[in-house]
Amino acid sequence: MPRPSLRSTRRTPGRPVRFALLALLLAAVGPATVLGPVAPLVVQAPPAAPGTGSDPGTATGTVGTTPASPTPTGRTTVPTTASLRLAGRRIVYSYPGDTPPPELLDTIRAGRAAGVILFKENAPSPEQLQLAVDLLKAAAQQSPSGAPLLLMTDQEGGKVRRLPGAPVHSARQTGAAADPAGDAARSGAGAAGTLADAGLNVNLAPVLDVFDAPDNFIDHFGRSYSGKPEVVAELGAAFLTAQQQLGVAATAKHFPGLGAAAREENTDERPVVLPVPLAELRARGEEPYRAAIAGGVRLVMTSWAVYPALDADRPAGLSSAVVQGELRGRLRFRGVTVTDALEAGALAAFGDTGERAVAAARAGMDLLLCSARDIQQGDAAAEALAVALDDGRLDAGEFSGAVGRVDTLRTSLGRP
Repeated sequence: MPRPSLRSTRRTPGRPVRFALLALLLAAVGPATVLGPVAPLVVQAPPAAPGTGSDPGTATGTVGTTPASPTPTGRTTVPTTASLRLAGRRIVYSYPGDTPPPELLDTIRAGRAAGVILFKENAPSPEQLQLAVDLLKAAAQQSPSGAPLLLMTDQEGGKVRRLPGAPVHSARQTGAAADPAGDAARSGAGAAGTLADAGLNVNLAPVLDVFDAPDNFIDHFGRSYSGKPEVVAELGAAFLTAQQQLGVAATAKHFPGLGAAAREENTDERPVVLPVPLAELRARGEEPYRAAIAGGVRLVMTSWAVYPALDADRPAGLSSAVVQGELRGRLRFRGVTVTDALEAGALAAFGDTGERAVAAARAGMDLLLCSARDIQQGDAAAEALAVALDDGRLDAGEFSGAVGRVDTLRTSLGRP
C-alpha cells in the first residue's frame, strides 16, 4: 500500500510538539541520504511449519541473523529462522579442498542442509575422504532432527567417476557388452559398493540420455548406453535396481533427455536449445524414465536445456510444464526431483543464485544442487528460498511437500 503524503495527514496543533515528534522520528530512522528516505525493515511471520515431523524444535516467528535480502518490490526482508531451516533442507552444498570447512559443519548442525555433493578434490585419498565423511555425519547427528545427510557424487562409470573403483565400464561399453543387462546390473552393484564403502548414500547416476547421432555430446564421453530408447530403458533400470538393492539411492538424468545435444552443446557452459518434436521427445527421450520410475528410482535430475516443444522460454529445471506437467503429471514420478548444477552457464540469463533457486523451486524442483565448491552459494540459495516462502512467492503447501519428500529420502537411507 502507498504511504500517505504529508499533505493528507491531520495537522497537530503547536509547533513545539511537531518539532519534537520530528526529532524523535529522525533519531529512529537515522540521517537522511541523497538516495531518499530509508526503506522500512519488513519482518514477516513465517507460514505454518510444514508437518513433516522431522524438525520438532523449529521456533516459529523468530528473526534469524542472516543478512536481509531484497524482494522483487525493492523492500528488504529478513528471513525467519523457521523458514531458513526449512529452506536449508532443500539445499545440497559443496565445498573446496579436502576438509569440510567449519561454516558448513555449523550449517549442518543447525539443520539447514539436506546434503553435500563430493568431488575428486574432496577425496585426495581414501583416508582423507573417510575423515571428511565422518565430520559431515557427526555434524548431522548433532542437528535438531539427527537425520542423515544425502552424501552424493557422480559415479557413472568410465570417465565419469569421482571415486576410484567400480564401475569401470562406461555406459557405452556396457551397451556393447556380450551381456549388456548383466553388465549394467554388475555396474550398478559396483557403484553401490564403492559409494557405500566411502560412506555415501546417493549416486547421481545412471544417465538415461538416448543419443541420436554418434559422437554427439552425450555419446562422445561414453555416457549413453545406446541410440535405442528401449535399450537405454532396460540397461538403466538394471543399473539402478542393482544399486538401490544395496542401499544407495539412484538418480536418473537428465530429464527429458540430452540425447539430441550436438558435440559442443554443453549446458554447463552455455544455453542449449533442443528443438525436438514433442512426439519424438516423448517416444525417445522420456521412454527410459518410464522404466526407471516403474523400477522405483528415488531421484530424477532435470536438464538445463530448453525444449521448445514443452516450454520455449525456460530450461527444463525451471519449467513447471516440464517438471509438473511431464515428470509429475504424465509419468507420475513421486520421488525427489533434483536440479543439475545451479551455477551452470545455461542459466546465465536467469539471474543470480537466489533468483535461480526460487525459479527452480517454483517449477517443482525439490533439491537444489549448489556444486560450485562455495559455501556461500548454498547459503544464498537457502536465504532466497526462505525469503520467497515468507513473502508468499513460494506456496507454503508446495514447499512442505518438497521438504517432506527430501526428508523421507534422507530417513530411508539410514542413520549416519
